[in-house]
Amino acid sequence: MEQKNNPLHGLTLETIVSHLVEKYGWQELGERINIKCFTTDPSIKSSLTFLRKTDWARKKVEELYMKSLR
Repeated sequence: MEQKNNPLHGLTLETIVSHLVEKYGWQELGERINIKCFTTDPSIKSSLTFLRKTDWARKKVEELYMKSLR
């Protein structure tokens, strides 16, 4: 499958979440994407565990990441 036009290609989920936490902080991230792993005792590790199992949440995180780069 061709990944040339996929800006997420080669990025780990950890890289994406870390970028968002750096840019917004946990509180604003939890306001932008209201999921428990961002709002209640957040950590990179717990977020990755949840996002790897939950496609709709991962999609929201990836969309926010793309918006944050603009």
